Amino acid sequence: MDLSSHEREVTRVATTIRVQAGRGGPVRIDKGGVSHFVPVPGDPRERAARIDASRLRRVLSIDPERRVCVAEPGVTFAELVPRTLEHHLVPAVVPELEDITLGGAVAGCSIESSSYRYGGFHDSCLEYEVISGDGEIVTCSAEKEPLLFDMIHGSYGTLGVLSRITFQLVPAKRFVRMEYRHYDSFDAFNAAMVERCRVGDFEFVDGIVHGPRMFVLCLGTFVDAAPFTSNYRWLDVYYKSTLGRTEDFLTTPDYFFRYDAECHWLSRTVPGLETKPVRWLVGRHVLGSRNLIRWSRRLDRVLGLKSRPDVVCDIFVPQRNFSAFYPWYARDFDFWPLWVVPYRMPRPYPWIRESHAKHEDELWIDCAVYGKPNNDPLIDWSEVLERKTYELGGVKTLISRNHYTEERFWEIYDRERYEAAKRRLDPRGVFPGLYEKCHRVRKS
Repeated sequence: MDLSSHEREVTRVATTIRVQAGRGGPVRIDKGGVSHFVPVPGDPRERAARIDASRLRRVLSIDPERRVCVAEPGVTFAELVPRTLEHHLVPAVVPELEDITLGGAVAGCSIESSSYRYGGFHDSCLEYEVISGDGEIVTCSAEKEPLLFDMIHGSYGTLGVLSRITFQLVPAKRFVRMEYRHYDSFDAFNAAMVERCRVGDFEFVDGIVHGPRMFVLCLGTFVDAAPFTSNYRWLDVYYKSTLGRTEDFLTTPDYFFRYDAECHWLSRTVPGLETKPVRWLVGRHVLGSRNLIRWSRRLDRVLGLKSRPDVVCDIFVPQRNFSAFYPWYARDFDFWPLWVVPYRMPRPYPWIRESHAKHEDELWIDCAVYGKPNNDPLIDWSEVLERKTYELGGVKTLISRNHYTEERFWEIYDRERYEAAKRRLDPRGVFPGLYEKCHRVRKS
């Protein structure tokens, strides 16, 4: 473990934060790479002073015997997976986009198709090192400063700068065999998904809903060998393949990043890019999360951000209320495909207010809505989806447009615990508050 280089870089970042704390004014953490926040007009984060943490991007150690990895927060999962696979291990949860970083996965609530077993990526974490708003280097775990350890998850960089993450790994093999089970009714699909999660006979469980009566349950298993492998990095579109296939094989990295080429279905915003001739000509230069996000940001700067961006949002609904959510979604929201990911919350998260998300069942359903046009002058579909999520006792990620009043926001998020963590890590308010940073709809 190259602790000397790590400690020098952490000291540099801590010194920068202390200097900025003396100057006052808002700051933003620059992790390098691309941001997965949905851009909106007038975003105040762009005017904040920059804290450069982009060099915190090394894998510090992998212990195959203990199945533990220690890494800096800027390491991407695309960089990490090949390193751990050398030891027949992978992170318990690998988010679907190559450029998502370890720190981003913790602060931004990343899950994936193994989450019905393991919860979110943060649920596999054992210890965090955090640089506070005073430039103090704080180590926290379930045993040492447990409140801070719990509240870093879902804090979106508002409590401090993650500088080191220690997390568990799980056994893996070279390939993933996919089985696709097709259903024409929601009840049959939902029952099958819940049963597979209960039995636990597959490593990976998720679903693609192609239309109101076109459901595909996607079931994955690690295997040592494959009779063939499919590649969805260029000419073929993964989510479309699930409608026609009953079986498929991918290398383990290609399975983890099977959605990266489309990046939240962004390729559909480029005319013709879902067709093979266009993909053959320009796909290698345009496809992939890094390319698509950067191109979309450039176009936004040239053409100007739409006052109301398309709806890009993950919402988490308690499984007991999924049967109420889906008919409403199919009838009123009517946007496809819908990516569905079952998610086991191992215990109630302290940052969720207990009166909002009653923990009557462990299983939640992540409904990923990627790209619904939102140009109707009479209906803001982003706000409609937010209201429905709240009504059903759900929680949404905060990387999208957020419409909450401050009162409603703190009905969902636990203000008392958040402010206790804020007082410990950022008493002078060097970093923005959670509501202030994530309230992402400008008042007219």
